[in-house]
Amino acid sequence: MSHAWFYWALASALFAALTAIFAKAGLQGIDSDFATFIRTLVIVAALAVFLTYTGKWQGVGGFSARNWVFLILSGLATGFSWLAYFKALQLGNASQVAPVDKFSLVLVALMAVVFLDEHPSAQEWIGLGLVTAGVLVLALKH
Repeated sequence: MSHAWFYWALASALFAALTAIFAKAGLQGIDSDFATFIRTLVIVAALAVFLTYTGKWQGVGGFSARNWVFLILSGLATGFSWLAYFKALQLGNASQVAPVDKFSLVLVALMAVVFLDEHPSAQEWIGLGLVTAGVLVLALKH
């Protein structure tokens, strides 16, 4: 089995870390919701350039109703996540907000078991337990 997913996941983690640092620095003196809007415009523009450069534009006529429903729900969840994340960054320390945000790891695993019929191994459950413990330690820090 290819490990390419792991390198893409590491790249995602790196860029997520940069997102927190850049956002925290850029939020000073502006509304977090408006900052999220600006961020979204930048993402749309960057993706349009990327899709054009790589020739990955495709017609949406072949999308099923299921594709549309879940892509729209994913987009809405992303938007709400970003709004909450930027507000949390505006109010708290990046070094605390980002790890608590990553509690999504645990929530994804639990939802994947319930909705996607995935079966994490014992090792994965132990790792998720450690993530949960780490989040609690950071969240309860005084």
